[in-house]
Amino acid sequence: MTFFEEIENENVSGVAYKNNSIKKNIIAILSNDGNSTIAELSKELKLSVPKVTNVINELIEDGLVKDYGKSTTLSGRKPNMYGLVPTSGFFVGVDVKHNHVNIGLIDLNKTIVSIAENLPYQLANSQESLDDLCQIIKNFIKKSGVPKDKILALGLNLSGRINYKTGYSYSFFHFSETPLSKYLEDTLKIKTFIENDSRAMAYGEFMAGVVKQEKNVLFLNLDYGIGMGTLINGHIYYGESGFAGEFGHIPLFDNEILCHCGKKGCLETEASGRALNNLFIQKIREGYASTLTKTIDPDDIKLKHILEAVQNDDVLAIELLAEIGGKLGRAIAMLINLYNPQLIVLGGSLARTHDYILLPIKSAINKYSLNLVSTDTKIKLSELQEKAGVIGACLLVRDRLLDINN
Repeated sequence: MTFFEEIENENVSGVAYKNNSIKKNIIAILSNDGNSTIAELSKELKLSVPKVTNVINELIEDGLVKDYGKSTTLSGRKPNMYGLVPTSGFFVGVDVKHNHVNIGLIDLNKTIVSIAENLPYQLANSQESLDDLCQIIKNFIKKSGVPKDKILALGLNLSGRINYKTGYSYSFFHFSETPLSKYLEDTLKIKTFIENDSRAMAYGEFMAGVVKQEKNVLFLNLDYGIGMGTLINGHIYYGESGFAGEFGHIPLFDNEILCHCGKKGCLETEASGRALNNLFIQKIREGYASTLTKTIDPDDIKLKHILEAVQNDDVLAIELLAEIGGKLGRAIAMLINLYNPQLIVLGGSLARTHDYILLPIKSAINKYSLNLVSTDTKIKLSELQEKAGVIGACLLVRDRLLDINN
């Protein structure tokens, strides 16, 4: 039985359980900090040198750790440096969007080995859509060339209400009593975790993106819908039932627009990518001019076309995006007044328009937020952009398997 099979074995207890915990801690340290000496590991773990030496030797036998020879930086007697064998384990991250899928693969050292973006896919709450998704994942794994038994776990992001602890998705693929994570695990034959896409994107930015020293961060996923991931003291905040972050469903407007959640007046009804799409088509039908109508029938205009038009200086697209940005800024001002965060990161497709969305958002924040509260809050655009969800999914599933940052 390999080490990773052992840590999944619920019957392991006593000395074996404690040894597994030490092994996971050592793997976490080597993964996060790089190669270390026995003495450094002993100090970090507050364990004796002989104990750490024994565990390191077991990890070497497991093929997870390697002796990389004498240190080239330390003075005096040169101690041996130990580090992970990157190819001893891999993690897959799957980020599901409404009309495409992004998939990535990282090794034990968190290095991206393979990534595939914008794989055609149509998300729908149907068995056919779920089957298509599973086939896309299987094809990616096969094409990656990584042996199936070396893939330790898979993380999958979906929009909507996700309870990662129970493995249930309540917005998509909730067909039976079987948790979605268990269904995927049985179908793909890989240990699987599911997560809300905005929280995974937030974690990706926190671990490998625009977040540097900040520990209290709000990540806003501005796409067809609006999601939020919250980091408090460097940890994802889930709330009591795992559904924290439904920023898009704050009843901010007094309107009769029915949100896809079934309520009226949600922020998403007037300040999301979906709202922008609907508003743009409405304006076209009212006779407003746009360069898009020269090549696309109004009924076929999608959000991606509008965002491309913004970048091509289409006046209507720019004006409507600014209108959306103003409404978003007002809502974000409310978040600032409530949370007083160090940093707010804007991600998702709307954020990729850069200043076209950022300037109206900042203007509204200045208008509606309390100056004393907002002064210390920085607003930044996502650094990882389209890769945020994939990288977040990979790192989350890795960290959960190894009990890192939990």
